[in-house]
Formats: sequence, structure tokens, C-alpha cells
Amino acid sequence: MSKQKLWSINLILLALTCIFILVASQMSNTEKPDYDWQPTENVPQIVKSVDLDKAFSFCDEALPMDNFDVRERLDRELTVNTYWHSSTILSIKSTMRFFPVMDRILEEEGVPTDLKYIAVAESALRNAVSPAGAKGIWQFMKGTGNEYGLEINSEVDERYHLEKATHAAAKYLKSLRQRFGSWANAAAAYNMGGGNMNKHLREQEADNYFDLNLNEETSRYYFRLVAIKQIMENPREFGFYVDREDYYPALDDYRTEEVSEAVENWGAFAKEQGTSYRMLKVYNPWLIDNKLTNRSGKTYEIRVPK
Repeated sequence: MSKQKLWSINLILLALTCIFILVASQMSNTEKPDYDWQPTENVPQIVKSVDLDKAFSFCDEALPMDNFDVRERLDRELTVNTYWHSSTILSIKSTMRFFPVMDRILEEEGVPTDLKYIAVAESALRNAVSPAGAKGIWQFMKGTGNEYGLEINSEVDERYHLEKATHAAAKYLKSLRQRFGSWANAAAAYNMGGGNMNKHLREQEADNYFDLNLNEETSRYYFRLVAIKQIMENPREFGFYVDREDYYPALDDYRTEEVSEAVENWGAFAKEQGTSYRMLKVYNPWLIDNKLTNRSGKTYEIRVPK
């Protein structure tokens, strides 16, 4: 190729580059259109901001949404739980198994059924164990569990008993509400302890949760409850599509055997009852050992799956 032709090509390329820069500059200075974004082959998802322009409440207590700090804290928890896909959808699937039982007990105890979302925040509706030693769906510490009537020893731990632990949680939350004046304050006290809650209210000369400057976990806690409630009550609005057959079924197909003596081996007991050790523990997770000494002769109701 001659030098003249090469020079001509370079001039053309330079001119095209200048045109491209000019067009790009003009585009960057114009107002961007409001695109109706759709998933693409390279980015197969839509990530949108959560709508905050509506009223939010928990246990019939309205959130002060005119407070920018409240809006931003709620926005964070709604966004985190909306896009924390695996944890949120598994919790949604568990609602059919646990919520009807919880709703019935909370109503019996005379407290709002919204309180069941505390169990979701605490354990994702699983019999979890925290690093601090809190256990069960409601995450009771041993001392608090004992105080509210739960049997806790090396063989039996009723923090894992759904009905008994829910009764205990309702009573505990009711006492916190009476002590601190609102369900928002009660929820915070449930998370951080009544003593700590009382200390912060006194030192900061405040009377409500929204005005308190707390550790990050408790500062986020109440807003997480509100976010979980919103998502679980309206899952499709937040992109969670769960068909009815995908929900986990209630564990209500069982018969009850009363046991008032020692049981040497729960595996042998299960076999005699026509089930497996695994299924016996699924229906009775509060039986935490492979035996029951039962020196006191207490009568226990054991659920045996049919």
C-alpha cells in the first residue's frame, strides 16, 4: 500500500473517531429517557426500587413515614429481603406449616398475629441455634424459656416445641409491651433484652424505638419485621411466585401417644409405633436425646406420624 493511500485511511479513521466522540458527548448531555427495562440475555433480571409511597404498620401501629430516617431504614430492609431470594422464598414456603398454628395461639393469648413475623426474623421458621445459645423457632435463651414455663434439660428442650414455645413467646412479648408501651419497643426489647432497652430509653431520654440510636442489629430489627410482613402478605408484588403445591404441608397427620415412664431408646419406640427415628424427631423436635429418663413420672404427649 502506498504512503498516500495509508495517509488517506488514517484521515478517514480520525474523522470517524471525532464524529463518534461528538455524538456521544451530545447524548450524555441530553436527558435520559425513562426506559421500560426488560430482562436481556446477558442480564436476566430486573432490579427495581421498592415502593415506599404507602402506609406501613405493624401490630396496628403506623410507622412515621414522614420521617426520612424511618423511610430509609425501611427501604433498606425491604430491599435486602426482597432480593435475598433463597432465604425469603424458603420462609414463604414454610408459612403453611407454621402460620396457622401460630395465628391460633397468638389469638388465644390476646396479642396481634403480626408477632409471628418475629419468628421469621429470628430463625427463618427453623429450629435454629444462635452463637449466644438461643434456640428454636422463637430463639429463646434458656433463662427466659424457663421463666415462661418451658422445660429445658439434656433430654427435653421445649424451645423446639412449636405450640409451647409460641405460647411462651406471646406471654413474653405481652409483658414487654406492657413494660415499654408499644409493640415497636417490645420487639426491640425482644431482640436486645428488656434491661438493655430500658437503659437506652433512660440514657437517651427517649420514649419510642424510632428515636433511639441503637446497635445495628436492633436498629434494623423492627424494620426487618415490617419488611418481612409486607413481602409475605404480598409475595407476588415482590417477585416471589410460589404455587400452592410448593408450600410445605402442615405436620398434622399424626396420632398422640402418652408416655409417663422412661424410654430407653426412641429408635426402638419409633419402630414399635410403626415409624422411623427420623420421622419421630421431625414431629417431636423437642426430644433432643435418644432416650427419656423421666424420673418425675411426667406425662409427655408424643406425636406419631400416621
